[in-house]
Amino acid sequence: MEKVRLSKIMAHRGLCSRREGERYITEGRVRVEGVLVTEVGTKVSQEAQITLDQKGLKRLTVALHKPLGIVSNLPQGREKEAKELLTFENRFDKGGICIETDQLHVVGRLDIHSKGLLLFSSDGRVAKKIIGPRSNVEKEYVVRFEHTISREIVQRLSFGLALDGKRLKRILVRPIGNFGVTMVLKEGRNRQIRRMCALLKLKVSSLKRVRIGTIQLGSLPLGQWRVIKT
Repeated sequence: MEKVRLSKIMAHRGLCSRREGERYITEGRVRVEGVLVTEVGTKVSQEAQITLDQKGLKRLTVALHKPLGIVSNLPQGREKEAKELLTFENRFDKGGICIETDQLHVVGRLDIHSKGLLLFSSDGRVAKKIIGPRSNVEKEYVVRFEHTISREIVQRLSFGLALDGKRLKRILVRPIGNFGVTMVLKEGRNRQIRRMCALLKLKVSSLKRVRIGTIQLGSLPLGQWRVIKT
């Protein structure tokens, strides 16, 4: 198989830019299959395991497909935290890197009874953009119910409800058959969708986040993760 410049592979995997990759190589921060590489023009297999020193992960962001029964952060008792799934074995791109998770922080929580796209980042700019007080980033969910949903319910979910005494922003709601909807939010109140459904006495059977801004869950398998470019 044809080999490619190491810095190009690092950029393709979302670790850094090509120029940053070359700098990390010369600084002795990059290992390929456990062997330190310091020559900028080094070419390696596209499937090679690349390990980047933690100092080079200042702007790392990853997407996880969180399963049910896992908490986003701050586990209690025997609860399992989502970050525990960020292992090399669970990486969707098996040719990716081994990462240290100490500097990664969850960006926008997903409750224990919900599944789908969950982001972690060591870049404060990413967190500010997505969950900052002035954030206008869309979050899209697929919600399914134990009963059929009428046109009136769709309209009420779209606009007019209030939580904690404050009117909610308008939400784009589209029916999915008779038992589900997609909901696109531009704000992130605590457990917003479940609380909205409770107000209307709707019984939610499943709730899945499928998009945050331009980042799609796509075909990422349940319980696996990948590095994304931000």
